[in-house]
Formats: sequence, C-alpha cells, structure tokens
Amino acid sequence: MDIKILEKALLKSWSRETSYYSAEWNESNPALGQCAITALIVNDYFGGDIVWSEAILSNKQKISHYFNIIDGKEVDLTRSQFPKGTIIPKGIEKKKIFISTREYLMSYEGKNSRYAILKERVEDYL
Repeated sequence: MDIKILEKALLKSWSRETSYYSAEWNESNPALGQCAITALIVNDYFGGDIVWSEAILSNKQKISHYFNIIDGKEVDLTRSQFPKGTIIPKGIEKKKIFISTREYLMSYEGKNSRYAILKERVEDYL
C-alpha cells in the first residue's frame, strides 16, 4: 500500500468521535486530536516506530504529539492540526514501563476505543 492512500483513508475517517479533543474538533481541522490513534494505524500498515514529542505553539504552549518513524524517515500525518509556526522537535520513545510507545498508547482505555473506531473506518474505506 502507498502511504498517500492510507492518508486519504484517514482523512475521510477522522471525526469528532475519534478525536481526543472531541469538543473542539471540526471539519476545518480534521487532524485535531487524532495523532496517537493515527500513529497506531500507520504502524499497523507500515511498521516502524511510534514516537512522542511536545509540539511548541507560537505562544509557547506545549502539546503532546505522536507520529511515526519509518525506515529512518519521519511520517507525521496529523501535523496539519497545528497552526503555522509550530515547532515539533525530534520524536522520542515514550514507553514508561512498557516495551514500546505502541504498548504505552494501547494501555489507555479511551484511546483503545477511539483507535478501534478509526481502524474499522479506515479498513472499510480501503
């Protein structure tokens, strides 16, 4: 599969229901709050690593952000959720007591349910 095909499927599948920021989510910023579960889906199809960083907005506010490293290249399909001028430092593993960032993310019940919804929608689209 081509990453552009998956990206289109994700774009068509994101919704208020799959967003971490469901109250703020809207169709003009569909990637808002979708980073962790999107990184999980990308990992399902392309492997690689899921990494974490703190995005730094122009007002210096920091926001947790997840994306992928595949074959040494950064793949961030939700970067568009941030306004221009946002700095996203190099990602690192965030695993705490888990073996991987993926396992760390999957340890959260709310994230699991949003991931399951998104995964089903993406599979239906594909």
